[in-house]
Amino acid sequence: MRIANLAGRLVLITDAGRAVDVSAASAGLFDPAPQAVYTRWAEFRAWADDADLPPGVGFEVSDLGSPVPAPRQLIAVGLNYRDHADESGFAVPEGLPPVFTKFVSSITGPVTTVRLPEGGHTDWEVELVVVIGSEARNVAEGDAWGHVAGLTVGQDISERVAQMAGPVPQFSLGKSFPGFTPMGPWLVTPDAVADPSDLGLRSEINGEQVQKGRTRDLVFSVPALIARLSAVLPLLPGDAIFTGTPAGVGFGRSPQRWLAPGDELVSTIDGIGELRQTFVA
Repeated sequence: MRIANLAGRLVLITDAGRAVDVSAASAGLFDPAPQAVYTRWAEFRAWADDADLPPGVGFEVSDLGSPVPAPRQLIAVGLNYRDHADESGFAVPEGLPPVFTKFVSSITGPVTTVRLPEGGHTDWEVELVVVIGSEARNVAEGDAWGHVAGLTVGQDISERVAQMAGPVPQFSLGKSFPGFTPMGPWLVTPDAVADPSDLGLRSEINGEQVQKGRTRDLVFSVPALIARLSAVLPLLPGDAIFTGTPAGVGFGRSPQRWLAPGDELVSTIDGIGELRQTFVA
């Protein structure tokens, strides 16, 4: 199953690629606001699995917003691929990976124009994003997938000058400029992909591939992340977890490379979809 945010309303995406308005199709049973569905995820899944849906309407991907536009917690994980830890000059984490946040005001949909901060070094990081469907506290790894509503594509766009400024790094600020957290194009439930633990992900700049990896290579798998995070804090319905990026970011290159005005960044995860960002001065 795929759900999306079409012009601010929750829709189901049919196999034919058309959008069905959930509030209208359910005769008002579910709120039209996309974020609201996660607090009633089990009830929504039961309805959607059996609903006799209308054909739906066509739409443009550029009209989609983030499928998780206002999470109460947006958690991001660092150094969760060995090759990215290596290129960044850090040891592979043990026990618990580095965790930070991206502020929710930076969230956008899948097709956007992003203004580059003046004097900055703006970088790219394609990531699998996990969205929580039921509250998770002290969850065992073997039960973790049962708390997942679905998966989407995320870009952890990062301004490295701001990130590294000050006596200690400012990860959250450097990664939260306007437009720096695109997600989408929709949320895909784990049962709708062949193997949710082994998905190919990649990013391209102007058609040149700069990142390529597979989620089977995560240092901390999705279940491991949920188990470790939920041992510290409750994960709430609608929370989003950026699970980390593989090697190939601009910071780790020699010479280093940064996004420039006119660049188009395309971020793809197999079985889910793609994001497309254009950068301007």
